[in-house]
Amino acid sequence: MAALTTLRGINKQLGETQGRISSGLKIESGKDNAAYFKISETMTGDSRMYKAIDESLTLTQNAVSTARLGAETVVSLANDFVERVAFAQGGTLETRQDVQLELDELVARIQTTIDQSTFNGKDLVNGTATISVVTGISRSPLGTVTTTTVTFSEQDLGAIMAALQGIDLTAASTTALMETALQTAEAELSNAIEAATALGIAEKLIEMQKEFLNELTDRIDTGVGGMVDADMEEEAAILQALQVQQQLATQALAIANASPQNILSLFQ
Repeated sequence: MAALTTLRGINKQLGETQGRISSGLKIESGKDNAAYFKISETMTGDSRMYKAIDESLTLTQNAVSTARLGAETVVSLANDFVERVAFAQGGTLETRQDVQLELDELVARIQTTIDQSTFNGKDLVNGTATISVVTGISRSPLGTVTTTTVTFSEQDLGAIMAALQGIDLTAASTTALMETALQTAEAELSNAIEAATALGIAEKLIEMQKEFLNELTDRIDTGVGGMVDADMEEEAAILQALQVQQQLATQALAIANASPQNILSLFQ
């Protein structure tokens, strides 16, 4: 009975060790370690939520990046626009007419740029609405989950285009009107620069948050792994030791089973 009990105990340990090696986990359920299991499952859930939020932020970042590129292109075109209006100052009517043709072409290119500055149907360059983006989660001591957010504003490049489109150098028959046209063009260039800057700040903010989330999920996954992952080298050594013990226990049981036969032989 003693030999059998020993063998059963070794077989049980051997089965547990083989299970840990097979799964790679030392804690698979609450019965292994209730506290660690609860913590690890909660943190694993958080990690998955952070990864999902990161994927959503990627879509938003791409939309903002596309809008920023459009705004920066509008800045370049608006610069050209201002330069041509400045060139026309004090020029003849014929000069103004020629420049107006260039301005009309620049406005058309600005419109095309605005139309193409969308990502996956997301348009951030034709409005002024405030966009709120979820950046992560926060747990209170009681376990309540809330979301964290950042906000940024859409940029109305269409309004800039419309203002530039309204500049008409044929109609500007006086020096004062030409100066007004130049001032308007310069003001819209400043608006375009402000729009590109705002979108650039928003893109950088989202990029930094994504970097933080990636680092955070790595730390969480590493911490969870430290709690529940099996040490494969240690488990392999334990497995070898248990296999030897199993062999010895089997031999001990065989010896124990043979002892009654030896006693019986004395009565023959």
